[in-house]
Amino acid sequence: MAEPTGAGAIHVVAGLLMAGGRVCVTRRRSDVHQGGKWEFPGGKLEPQETPLAGLRRELCEELGIDVLEAQPFMQLRHAYRDLDVLLDIWRIVLYHGEPHGREAQEMRWEEVTRLDPREFPDADRPALRRLQLPSLYAVSDVGRLGEDEFAARLERALAAGVRLVQLREPAMERARFCACARRLSALCRRFGARLLVNADPAWLDECDADGVHANSRTLMALSERPLGGEFWFSASCHNTVELEKAAVLAADFAVLGPVQPTATHPTGPILGWERFADLCRSARVPVYAIGGMEALDLPRASTAGAQGLAMISGLWRARDLEAVVRQLSP
Repeated sequence: MAEPTGAGAIHVVAGLLMAGGRVCVTRRRSDVHQGGKWEFPGGKLEPQETPLAGLRRELCEELGIDVLEAQPFMQLRHAYRDLDVLLDIWRIVLYHGEPHGREAQEMRWEEVTRLDPREFPDADRPALRRLQLPSLYAVSDVGRLGEDEFAARLERALAAGVRLVQLREPAMERARFCACARRLSALCRRFGARLLVNADPAWLDECDADGVHANSRTLMALSERPLGGEFWFSASCHNTVELEKAAVLAADFAVLGPVQPTATHPTGPILGWERFADLCRSARVPVYAIGGMEALDLPRASTAGAQGLAMISGLWRARDLEAVVRQLSP
């Protein structure tokens, strides 16, 4: 990334160059803004330059490659104390050449799951989170199955590839909920997965979880992000106002629905796929579709702009749990 100059917002383009679960990152020079940190290669747009043209120029200058095809991935605006940055990130689909540090900068291919937000500029962190999000967000069903049976099914799901789990059990009192969370969190960590708890953020330490998922009521009552960047924060949303609140609070992702009738509320109000797609297009956070989801719904959700599916009944009641997980966890 080029050294930003001048006051006000600057428009910066960056490229996600990926291969085999790894992403190309470069280290900033020590004498520039955010010096010494890792970043996605790219730089500041020149006057009258389009983002795609700027991306092609920057990656040719920095990595010696010709970008043949790229798709928009995410736009992020971040205000540092000394400047305001609009970070425009593109996923590189096709390129020619062998990437190398053409400007003598340090370059490496890093496993996406091993990216540490603390090693990157703050502006990059939402993109790091999104890269690490899987296609499946598994929501618990302890109340129906019982804790032991659910733990057994969760272990099977984790072994098959589940990497993000929400413990949502509103009928549990605090002591039992936190004890259950500790048990499931330990299980998740054995497989490199994360557990978020749908609970008061004040319970987090007692739960030993990786973050908190807020319901829409809690979301709308918050005035700031309830957790530091080392923890995950997500929220349930049903409309534009709630999605925008999630973005303002810097949520790592949102769950949006119900998209279709559910097993517990077969006649309740639903968004439908058309409205879901409209909301996805305007959302400023990654979105999971929830409500009556089955594995076969993933292509439609992806086309609508979703990160993936959040599933309860469609996952835990499946005849072949492992097959469903494998289908949703490429």
